[in-house]
Amino acid sequence: MSASIGIVVAEFNYDITYLMLQRALSHAKFLNMEVRIVVKVPGTFDSPLAVKNLLRRNDVEGVAVLGAVIKGETKHDELVATQAARKIMDLSVEFGKPVTIGIIGPGASRDQAAERVEEYSVRAVESLAKLIKRYKELESLTEAKGTVFIE
Repeated sequence: MSASIGIVVAEFNYDITYLMLQRALSHAKFLNMEVRIVVKVPGTFDSPLAVKNLLRRNDVEGVAVLGAVIKGETKHDELVATQAARKIMDLSVEFGKPVTIGIIGPGASRDQAAERVEEYSVRAVESLAKLIKRYKELESLTEAKGTVFIE
């Protein structure tokens, strides 16, 4: 499958998110997806504006967001992850393009985040590939006769 995507990656906890970015780029290449633009943002909370700017572009069919929201001594991690996820979801609906979230946390320790690098980054890219393919099929559907399964 060929698709042009963008990736937004948080620099906060970059020892984790750098590895996530490398895995995501590798998996996108494996899936024959062209990563058109990678945008680094200071933290996960800052990702929605970058996502919005990528979704506006005609050469980007979807966006994968990568981040690691590590648990601290307060509930700040819950605020960051919840608000970012909500806004990212809203942008996907607003622009009619898929956005997937490879954000580790909230509530994750640094060790737990390190263990999830592969899973979250690969899953974000894999889900994006599936969604782009299925939405293209849905858009090309002219008239449904009977039950149509798009998978």
